Amino acid sequence: MSTPPARRTTSPRAGRAPAMGAALAHLLRRLGWAAILIAGVTAVSFGIAYLLPGDPARMLVGPQASAADLDRVRAIYALDRPVHVQFARFVGRLVHLGPTRGDGGAAGPHEGARGDPEHRSCAAGPLGVHLDLGYSFHYRKPVVDLLEAKVPRSVELALAALLVQLALGLALGIVAAARRGTAWEDAALGATLLGASAPTFVIGPALQYVLAYKLRLLPYDGYGATAADHLRSLILPALTLGIFGSALYARIVREELRTLLRQDFIRTARAKGASRLRALVVHALRNALLPLATLAALDFGALAGGAIVTEKLFRWPGVGSMAVEALQNRDGPLIVGTVLFAAAAIVLATVALDLAALALDPRLRSRSR
Repeated sequence: MSTPPARRTTSPRAGRAPAMGAALAHLLRRLGWAAILIAGVTAVSFGIAYLLPGDPARMLVGPQASAADLDRVRAIYALDRPVHVQFARFVGRLVHLGPTRGDGGAAGPHEGARGDPEHRSCAAGPLGVHLDLGYSFHYRKPVVDLLEAKVPRSVELALAALLVQLALGLALGIVAAARRGTAWEDAALGATLLGASAPTFVIGPALQYVLAYKLRLLPYDGYGATAADHLRSLILPALTLGIFGSALYARIVREELRTLLRQDFIRTARAKGASRLRALVVHALRNALLPLATLAALDFGALAGGAIVTEKLFRWPGVGSMAVEALQNRDGPLIVGTVLFAAAAIVLATVALDLAALALDPRLRSRSR
């Protein structure tokens, strides 16, 4: 009499191990491509800054400086060296370990190794990883310190604008999909067409005229001295960016919902007694959020890198307005710093979204394995 074969059991941990290995390999691939992309952006932006007209040494010491002073500054910043030497020097000092003072702490707070003021952003810092993007010729400050002051304001504006985009885009897209073939759909599509056609330099002054000049509800521009003034100053630029960006969100939501409403799982939900609104919002909308999240992550990275037109229009002290001033002043290190930060923001937002989608969608995990 033969005995039945033993039942093969699979441990849940054994099933999770390949999935975690695939996710780790996917993360390493994405980070590798991100590093290559950021390296390319760094090289291109450094080359453009090098080709800009003007004399950085003259910008640093002023128009009345002597020839000896100019030669000394060029030697300190390696401006008298070929472009490939300058680029290698910049990359070599971009990320470094430990304090940069080469004399054991004897240098002053504004001097680094060899008395180079480019290092003063981390000259007195503790042991650890330091970022050095150079020294702004116009502001006479480390680029890292300038970005540290401007980046939180641009990120704040990006978050507020993204919330407006998502709220308006979801509302208009749901209305257009739920009221198909009615005047509600025509009104929603008309609003999206108007928002997509009007650029930010048209939407912004229109909002300033209505909400600031006529109704006197909000300030024209600025950052605000107090927390309340700051929040009120945030509304107009966030609305400007949100109205312009919500048009594409609304059209994506409308098309995704119209496709999903014809699927079998929606008909099953309706057959079980779910109302049309519940089937639309609870069942269909949840599946339509992934492409919207992809677009939102890219938009957040771009907005965090600086919304140039809107920040200049509303005098918002962010990375975008500082980038414009860097171009106007031919400030090469600051141009490279702002471009590098904008590229890093977009790349990191894309990587974070890719990992989130990999964790939420089992089909992507199986495809990655």
